[in-house]
Amino acid sequence: MCSLVFLCAQKAVSDHSSIRKALDFIPKELYPVLFKAAFVDKKTLVLHDLVHRWPFSVISFQKLLKNTGGPDSQEKPSKLCVQTVILGVIAYLNERIKLGDQQHNARRQQLRLLDMTGLQDGGIDPEAVSLWSQTVTLAKACIEASKRQGEEARRAWKRRKGMGNTLVPAPAPEDQMYVEVRMDLFVNSTSSGVLKEALQVSNNSPLRLKCRDFRAEELPIRSTVELLELLDSGSVRQVDLRFNNLGLPGLNMLLPYMSKFTGLLSLKLPYNNIDVRRLSAEMDKGLQSFATELGRLSSLKELNLGSSRLSGRLRQLLSGLRNPLESLELAFCYLLPSDMSYLSESIHVSSLKKLDLSGNNLSDLLQHPFQRLLSQASSTLLYLDIMECKLTDQHLGAIMPSLCLCKKLRYLGIYWNPVSCQGLKTLLLHTIPLLDLQLVIYPYPVDCYDDSLPRHPSLTHYRHGIFRHEKLAELAGQLHLMLAEAQRTDMIWTSELYKENELEYLNL
Repeated sequence: MCSLVFLCAQKAVSDHSSIRKALDFIPKELYPVLFKAAFVDKKTLVLHDLVHRWPFSVISFQKLLKNTGGPDSQEKPSKLCVQTVILGVIAYLNERIKLGDQQHNARRQQLRLLDMTGLQDGGIDPEAVSLWSQTVTLAKACIEASKRQGEEARRAWKRRKGMGNTLVPAPAPEDQMYVEVRMDLFVNSTSSGVLKEALQVSNNSPLRLKCRDFRAEELPIRSTVELLELLDSGSVRQVDLRFNNLGLPGLNMLLPYMSKFTGLLSLKLPYNNIDVRRLSAEMDKGLQSFATELGRLSSLKELNLGSSRLSGRLRQLLSGLRNPLESLELAFCYLLPSDMSYLSESIHVSSLKKLDLSGNNLSDLLQHPFQRLLSQASSTLLYLDIMECKLTDQHLGAIMPSLCLCKKLRYLGIYWNPVSCQGLKTLLLHTIPLLDLQLVIYPYPVDCYDDSLPRHPSLTHYRHGIFRHEKLAELAGQLHLMLAEAQRTDMIWTSELYKENELEYLNL
């Protein structure tokens, strides 16, 4: 429900002409709610004027847009509004640079930081801003601002020269007018060139880019190295390199460049074609080198090696880490019982907040080691994903005692497991006492398919089997009724896959 102040702000921003005339008389304390109203209602002219006159040192999207397209909302942020804010910041800088002496105006400058981190990725929605388009827009703005500043400096030099004044040196970077732009970067082969150019000029540009989370997809090794070298060593908290097909040799080339990031908390390397099941002597040496480089990342708390074939090698990979991990994603990693046993005995188990074992067969040899692992991690675990692990009603029943020890659990994913309607109801009854559990993603039950579904269905069978939607709807109604009767309507049970930022480890 909107506050009365916000409703009044929406009314105020609806008339651009009137509010523009009133901005000089509006208390600065009202700027944040006016910004929020203008952003939500896509009043870009008002939004530009507000940013142009911003009276504070920081514009933070996360704080200003809370519950309106920020990380806590389903609504995607408008591409047009994000671009307007960037243009407003550039106009803010241009006006102050043109006022005269730069060193004097640097001391008078109010706005110092534009924090764009945490904006939800709009994906393919043409009206919403995607992380990729945000990266390209800011990179181009940084380059353009740098060129404009250079042109302004040349014009000033000519004016001073024409007046016969003694030439003075250009101001030092700390005395220049600039706004730091803190952002999350998403780059691929089509955008790496413009981002590289922006990072090269950033230190002397009125817009200075500082990356918090860096994500690269389908990017050659050379381009990835060039960008990693240009990123500020103190600002990066996450590096996410996926779908790059780097293999073990490629990752061994890249990992040394990451040791400079002193605050690196999260490293994600899924879908990079690592297979250690048939190692030659040379590959074994490469694996040991990989483990050594991982051990040099002293601040690391999250590691994602999804879709790597790591059978029997977890101890070798993780035992060199100096501090325990709090998030470990090993989806579709072909784990063996020895891997699961190592995890249950390692320094990591008592610190794990997030664990993703999707795609590993937990119904056979891994079942008992997994139960021990779950029991050992129960005091800290917040997020558990065991999607497509071939778990039946019987297997769920076997792990239930260990699962119910996880009193802090917030998320449980059991999608694409061959569970029945009755199995889901039993699971719900057992998890109701887990008072922190907010979200459960459950599979389409096997008895909601026709008789053509095999006894042990694969993902292909699930996707192409004949499904009875009315029976799933009936089950959903029954589950919701059970939750209401248990006074747990705060817990969501759904068969729809969520892709929300708050499910990420760094947001838990």
